[in-house]
Amino acid sequence: MNQPKDTMKIVSSREVYKCSLFRVTEDRAVDPKSGFVINRSVVRHGGSAVMLAEDDKRRILLVRQYRLPAGKLLWELPAGRLDPGETPLAAARRELKEETGYRARKWTRLASFFVSPGYVGERMTIFLARNLTPGEATPMDDERIQTAWFTRAEIAAMIRTRKIEDAKTLIGYLMRA
Repeated sequence: MNQPKDTMKIVSSREVYKCSLFRVTEDRAVDPKSGFVINRSVVRHGGSAVMLAEDDKRRILLVRQYRLPAGKLLWELPAGRLDPGETPLAAARRELKEETGYRARKWTRLASFFVSPGYVGERMTIFLARNLTPGEATPMDDERIQTAWFTRAEIAAMIRTRKIEDAKTLIGYLMRA
């Protein structure tokens, strides 16, 4: 079976939907060497920053909020999208303060990954945030966020019992374990 090379070229792209969070394009890519063609609808997203905030006791801060696509409340690492022109680190600093009120003096990049590269162009970057100082959270109008500190053992148990189900939290936990 011949695999397409990294020479795939997008030969057409048409925007079919746009909102404040993402846009959807209908794309066609061709490998100029073999003629192999891929047609795909792609969710284009500017990217997200994820924060694994760790206190001096090595506990991890999780947020709990209702996620409409999942249809339920989820415990997860705080995260948020990048604003246009914003770096992942700048977004992480901003989002940690907005969602939890905390600021961190020390930041370390843990991982960067595509969320679901079969149809979504979103890249998430996870940062370890340490040397924390508390403050007042300022969530968006459509967010109701609960925060709580958990030990690694508690998070491991939550993963085993499916109380933590989202990929960014699983990856962040595994990168720090």
